[in-house]
Amino acid sequence: MSKPRPVMIAETRAKLLAAARQAFGTVGYAQSSMDDFTADAGLTRGALYHHFGDKKGLLQAVIEELDAEMTARLHSAASRAPTRWEAFVDECVAYIQMALEPEIQRIMFRDGPAVLGDISQWPSTNGCIAALSRSLSHLKADGAIVDVDEEATARLINGASSHAALWIANSEEPQETSKRAVEAFRALLERLKKPDGDAAEARATISTGS
Repeated sequence: MSKPRPVMIAETRAKLLAAARQAFGTVGYAQSSMDDFTADAGLTRGALYHHFGDKKGLLQAVIEELDAEMTARLHSAASRAPTRWEAFVDECVAYIQMALEPEIQRIMFRDGPAVLGDISQWPSTNGCIAALSRSLSHLKADGAIVDVDEEATARLINGASSHAALWIANSEEPQETSKRAVEAFRALLERLKKPDGDAAEARATISTGS
């Protein structure tokens, strides 16, 4: 019995994504051949063009898949923090540190910007900024941080973390660069805290039960 068409379409797309992700993450975008990863997926160029348009469209789809996985991991890291402030910091720092991972480093922070342009203009950036703005709003309500323009601050934090990740990914000494970037980034975020921010947040957590 043949599979339903939607299932076959989803499977074809998944095969192409997996093959392309493997190629982009190992040899890089420029050195990857469409013929190679369509052959690895047991498919033709026609299938690639149908689902993704071209090689650039396939890279975009791989980045979207990676971005979704990164977001899930960041939320998981944040969920383990004891306070909302620590969750916020841990999530931001974890994003920067992901630039040390070979696949993410090459695809997201090296080939991605080179092929798709300025990372700050990617569609996913607006979602990140909105999420940061919400987190800052909650922290303000808790009394954990000083009174700031939430959107402006979110954009600055997003820009700082993105550029830190790009710096790490393109560094000749990524481990050392990551250490420096994280230390400086934590110092910047600390300037947002009120002197009694920890106590205020603890009171807010107790009163809301969150």
